[in-house]
Amino acid sequence: MTEQSDFRTYLEEAYRRLTPGSASLYERAQMVMPGGDTRQSVFFRPYPLFIDGGQGAYVEDVDGNRYLDCCNCWTAIILGHAHPAVVDAVSQQLIKGTAFNAANRHAVELAELIVERVPSVEQVRFCNSGTEATMMSVRAARAFTGRRKIVKMQGAYHGSHDDFTIAYGEAPSGIMPGAGEHVLEVEFNNKDDISRVLEEHGNDVAAAIVEGVMGSAGMIPPMDGYLGHLRRETERHGALLIMDEVISLRLATGGAQELYGVVPDLTAMGKIIGGGFAVGAFGGRRELMEQYSPLAERPLTHSGTFNANPIAMAAGAATLRELDADALGYVNRLGDRFAKGVARIAEDAHVPLQASGAGSLRNLHVADQAPRHAADAGKTDKETLRLLHLQLLLDGILIAPRGMVTFTTATTESEVDGVLSAITGALKRVPPPLAAGKR
Repeated sequence: MTEQSDFRTYLEEAYRRLTPGSASLYERAQMVMPGGDTRQSVFFRPYPLFIDGGQGAYVEDVDGNRYLDCCNCWTAIILGHAHPAVVDAVSQQLIKGTAFNAANRHAVELAELIVERVPSVEQVRFCNSGTEATMMSVRAARAFTGRRKIVKMQGAYHGSHDDFTIAYGEAPSGIMPGAGEHVLEVEFNNKDDISRVLEEHGNDVAAAIVEGVMGSAGMIPPMDGYLGHLRRETERHGALLIMDEVISLRLATGGAQELYGVVPDLTAMGKIIGGGFAVGAFGGRRELMEQYSPLAERPLTHSGTFNANPIAMAAGAATLRELDADALGYVNRLGDRFAKGVARIAEDAHVPLQASGAGSLRNLHVADQAPRHAADAGKTDKETLRLLHLQLLLDGILIAPRGMVTFTTATTESEVDGVLSAITGALKRVPPPLAAGKR
């Protein structure tokens, strides 16, 4: 047994003692759901935490344990849990009904808010997930250009449809043969790589798709003017640029594209625009979006029973009305405060710990340097990160199992400082290589 495995056993035993209710529910869940869960991202060993409710910056599990939420449903919650404006908007609609075979005013209001906030989006359509949003954006790009190939970044996550469920050119089992054959992967933040691929395949490329900040790869921001270079190269080769802002829309009122000064042709959205409800949206230039109009000569197909569901639309509109530049500036400053604090901790303790990302989107990495692309992120010490996640959980702080950290307008500076103090304390308990690591 290694020192790390012994400490993991200790942490898991402490976790079991703290969360018997979650353990019981997990046993029941395994009988009716494969692996006892339906969201891979929330699973961790020995079993996932079952949350019963939340208020403001905190959540409470089924055993009554309270945690400072630094995950916030993978960035979907930005006003804190059960925000009064969202609760009121949803409650008013709830008593009127939850779904109708008709259009609704909340969708119009949310669409107007998005178009007003994001200059590149002249028209928008709603769906129910980021997966659908990226899929429909790609469909629009292919139809408009008459080309088939799509360029994506290695390690980027754009949803669970087959074409994009590939990594480094390989598809996992269960993916339809041939899926991804029209997808070209390039290394994020590598200008030469995207230029080379577009030079070789430019006449066949319908679009390049890129996240505002690479989320699943570990919150990796664009560097050294990469997005601007990508925009120029796609234009030079007659390809469209799709920005996946499902996560990064929270970085500014106009999203990462505003922050980095890039104007894409199409934008995929989700998370915060639903106020905590299932949502997705895609939008862009009018001529591209009009392809989906039922009034078009040959409209592209896009349907869905719960598209623009009035509950989600009401919650999303209420959320965006609260998210002015001051509110977004506040949560981004919290993220910056966290990142600077982690840098100080790492320097003082002589440990290889990084907090990558931008604004309120952060991710811990047990590595000597913050990652520039997905391959870098793969070098992080995942086992030490798992120990850190469990230790913080026992300290009443909920971060994502893979180290993602994000904050809301309900989080205070003192609470961020409390997270930093907890990390400092955890480093004294977590065994090597992190606790005794030298850079």
